[in-house]
Amino acid sequence: MTGTTLSGVSTLDVVEAPSAMQDGLRARVLRHRVTWLLAPALVFLAVRQLGLVVLGLMADHTNKSVTKVLTSWDGHWFLGIADSGYRNVDPGLVDAFGRRTSETPLAFFPGYPALVRWVDGLPGVEVTGAAFTVSLVSGVFCAYGLFRLGKSVRDGSPRAGLMLVTLFAASPMAIVLSMTYAEATFCAFAAWSLVGVVERRWIMAGVCCAAAGLVRPTAAALIAAVGLAALVAVIEKRNDWKAWVGGAVAPLGMLGYLGWVAVRTGQLDGWFAVQERGWDSRFDGGAATVKFALQHLGNPRSVLELATVWFLAAAVVLVWIAFQRRLEWPLIVYGIGVLMMDIGSNGLMNSKARLLVPAFTLLVPIALALAKRRLSTSLTVLGMVAVFSAWFGAYAITVWQFAI
Repeated sequence: MTGTTLSGVSTLDVVEAPSAMQDGLRARVLRHRVTWLLAPALVFLAVRQLGLVVLGLMADHTNKSVTKVLTSWDGHWFLGIADSGYRNVDPGLVDAFGRRTSETPLAFFPGYPALVRWVDGLPGVEVTGAAFTVSLVSGVFCAYGLFRLGKSVRDGSPRAGLMLVTLFAASPMAIVLSMTYAEATFCAFAAWSLVGVVERRWIMAGVCCAAAGLVRPTAAALIAAVGLAALVAVIEKRNDWKAWVGGAVAPLGMLGYLGWVAVRTGQLDGWFAVQERGWDSRFDGGAATVKFALQHLGNPRSVLELATVWFLAAAVVLVWIAFQRRLEWPLIVYGIGVLMMDIGSNGLMNSKARLLVPAFTLLVPIALALAKRRLSTSLTVLGMVAVFSAWFGAYAITVWQFAI
């Protein structure tokens, strides 16, 4: 028989109460963990969905197809390589001068189209859908890497990680993360490689860096950061075999592709020669960029060109802030490397805003600062940035008539 207390509450209720409280606590903890587990993906997808909604509105206004603008310019090349390989790309695709040779497709790295081709091999999947899927999954994968990076850096936190994800998804030309371009895939590998560096997981850092080297030439900046960090680790502790392996593996992807192109073209600098012949792209130390900046600051001709100059200037300022905030030096090395490759090239000036997207480490100090502000302040700032990004990205591929 169940006893009762003086207040009339059964002893069984008294015994069961702590158990019920524990169950409630476990449920709240589980919900908390699930929330944090899903948060990076949800934040990234929400910001990118905003960009696509605005793109849809501007595409309707300019009588353009959303799918067509999201697969434009370099997107055609990646789809062509994924669908037919390097040897059989649609002959209608040409370089910046309207020319085409058997070597022209070699300007595009194979990592992204290879992933697209694998997904395209699934039943019921066509190449364009496969390309959008690879970009989407890569973006989410990158979001988790950035979230982890935001937690792992000095003074980092989960909140800083989410701020970093938001800033990345809302960077000025983040529309490219939703296009059939290689940026999302490259950034995913780069983010996880840098997580490996910060957390001293050298095998992960090296393997992800090698994978990034098959996706974009920007991997040169990543190789420098990973290689130098691994070298310092080896000097500090010579028997750290994982640092040896990570540093040695890091450049293999990029060197492998450049070597293959050298064999195909019969030139040791074959890839660079293809770039110069087809797109007049070479490293000039920044002379063309400075000329472009001075010309458009004095006599701006378009929103995109003037904004590009200010984005480059802002990136330089962010490098200084990164030093002031004592950001981990490999992250600064990577950010400077991406920025130098962008500013130092005389390639298409209209592409320079897009080429800044992988320089996400320069956003880390801003994410750390926002994480310490009131939530309402942070959300207001991030909301404004996201809206601007949505408009600017849509403008770049619907109103702007030239390559991005």
